[in-house]
Amino acid sequence: MSDYAVFGHPIAHSLSPRIHALFGLQSGIPLNYAAIDAPPGALAASLAKFAADGGRGANITLPLKQDAFALSAELSDFARRAGAVNTLSWRDDGSWRGDNTDGTGLTRDLTERHQLDLRERRSLLLGAGGAARAAAHALLDAGIGELVIVNRSPERADALMDSIGNPARVRTRYWADLANCGNFSLVVNATSAGIAREKLALPFNIVAPRALCYDLSYGTAAFGFLAWARAARAGRALDGLGMLIEQAAESFQIWHGVRPQTDPVYAELRSELPLLASD
Repeated sequence: MSDYAVFGHPIAHSLSPRIHALFGLQSGIPLNYAAIDAPPGALAASLAKFAADGGRGANITLPLKQDAFALSAELSDFARRAGAVNTLSWRDDGSWRGDNTDGTGLTRDLTERHQLDLRERRSLLLGAGGAARAAAHALLDAGIGELVIVNRSPERADALMDSIGNPARVRTRYWADLANCGNFSLVVNATSAGIAREKLALPFNIVAPRALCYDLSYGTAAFGFLAWARAARAGRALDGLGMLIEQAAESFQIWHGVRPQTDPVYAELRSELPLLASD
C-alpha cells in the first residue's frame, strides 16, 4: 500500500518515486510513493482502488492528465485554465481535488534555475496534450510574445488555441508548413515522440540565433530533440529534468505543506544524466 503514487502509461521509467523519496528524507517526512501503470481508460478504476487502499495523493503523467481533469471534483484555477491535471489530492468528502503544477515547474526551471528571460520571445509549442496545455498557459503568463502551436493532429492544436482564447497572441499552423513559419527564439517540445521512440521531422530554419530549445521530457526520451536542436545551432538545448523536479516540489508542498529544496535533488540526478542538457 502506498499513500502517494504517480500514474501513467508507460510508467516504469519515471523518476518521481525517487524524487519524492529524496524530498521526504530532506524534509523529515516519511512517505510511501509508488509508480502505478494505468492504461488509457483505466485511470478511474485505478484511482478508486488506490483511494480505497489509503491513497492520499497522486501525480499524473502521460497520457492521463486530461482524464484526471475529468475525474476531479474540485480544480485549482490554473488546472481549470489548462484543462489538465497532474496532481490529485484526496478530500475528506471522498473526492479528488485536481491541481496542475507543470506550468509552475516549467517557468521555475527556466527563469530561476537557468536565469532565462522569456518575455516577448516568439515561441513554438510542439504538441497539444496535457503537458502542452499547461506549458502554453504558463509561457503566456510569463510574458512570451507570439505563441504558435503545432500538433501532428491539427484539430487538437486548434482546440488548445480556442481554449486559450487569445487570438492576438496565439495561433496554429500545420506541421508540414513549419519550414515557412519563420524562426523562433523559444521552441518547446511537448510531444510524446521521444517516449514512443518516434522521430520528429523538424526543419532547422525554425531555430533563431541564440534560441532556446526545451524538451519537457528527460533522459533518453529527450535525446532526439536535443540532438536536433544542437544540429540546428540553438543557443541552449535543455531537457525537462528541472521541470520534473520543480513540479514535484509543488506537488509535495500541496500534500505536506512544505516546499523542499530542489537544487540538491537536481544536482544529484543531473550528475547521472550529464549529456542531456547543454548550454
